[in-house]
Amino acid sequence: DDPASIWVVVNKKRPLSPKDYAPADLVTPNVATKGAQQLRAEAARATEEMFAAAKADGINLRVDSAYRSYNRQVSVYNSEVSAYGQATADTQSARPGHSEHQTGLVADFGAASGKCSIADCFGTMLEGKWIAANAYKYGFIMRYTPTKQSVTGYRYEPWHFRYVGKELASEMHKQNIETLEEFFGLPAAPNYN
Repeated sequence: DDPASIWVVVNKKRPLSPKDYAPADLVTPNVATKGAQQLRAEAARATEEMFAAAKADGINLRVDSAYRSYNRQVSVYNSEVSAYGQATADTQSARPGHSEHQTGLVADFGAASGKCSIADCFGTMLEGKWIAANAYKYGFIMRYTPTKQSVTGYRYEPWHFRYVGKELASEMHKQNIETLEEFFGLPAAPNYN
């Protein structure tokens, strides 16, 4: 429940408290980014380590989106509602106060080329496949996997990775548990009701 914990679970049934929480240790990771992006210091260091390993394997990544303030999420969510309607928006964008991006522990990763940025096709690219296979080694989990929308409430997002630390990410990988809700024995959160 503690918004400052790297294990905080934020979803449709578990809003941040306070709803306008902002991390105290946001930094800009020393990696390629689309625009100015910040993460909590620990997540930023892990991102730098992971990007260096990817580069050694010939994979060039960038951070397409990271920390979003409560007010920024208001804008993002309202834009999604305007474009797609609330029902669809709720499957692909968190309501303000319910966004993992607000924790500073989430990065939307993409190819340095910008191809398939924040799009399903990222999952089919070499960059997307590399990060899906290796992110856990650096403390990240793919938060919204293809088969767990009934648990997380969000459609598959092969770009959205949540930092939980190497210990937890490795344990989840070892046990083949895909969601924080399942790992911690929390109720599924498919909707806001």
